Amino acid sequence: MEFKGIEKKESGKFITRYDIEYETTDGKKKIYEMISRNPDIKNFEGLHGKRADAVVIIVTDEKDEKILIDREFRLAPGEWVYNFPAGLIDPGETPEISAKRELLEETGLELYEIVDFIDTSYSAVGFSNETNVCVVGKARGTFMPSTSTLEEIEPGWYTKEQVRALLKTEKFAARTQAFCYMWSRK
Repeated sequence: MEFKGIEKKESGKFITRYDIEYETTDGKKKIYEMISRNPDIKNFEGLHGKRADAVVIIVTDEKDEKILIDREFRLAPGEWVYNFPAGLIDPGETPEISAKRELLEETGLELYEIVDFIDTSYSAVGFSNETNVCVVGKARGTFMPSTSTLEEIEPGWYTKEQVRALLKTEKFAARTQAFCYMWSRK
């Protein structure tokens, strides 16, 4: 494929929609629709993020026996979905600071130990260039309601057996589903 250009179509508060014009290997002109957190992409290089847009928080309890998963109502599919706590990295924040803030806001829990970072990956490569960094660690505390009335979140600790059962019956975000499948099989 050969990139030919990009055109901003619509700007929203959190995302911007673009049309990418390209030519296929057989010479056909095509348009690819995408969304981005970047409101000002002007060229091919602008498609590539320089820093992560968001954090995904993967934590276990203090004994490393349970994993934290949020059950949250997501408007795009119009249903409850199991997902790791996650959120946008605010200007000036590091992924570590963002992860601690987001976890506290969504669940009331304290991210007290970070054991690893999984470098940037794409959230939804089929239609967006949004990137995440995963912060892996341990959390403790008591669940509290989300501090945002814009989110409906029910956090919970789950054992490997409980996760295996959920995977058979419930809807998950793809990244959470894949990680939980592997974690529950250890």
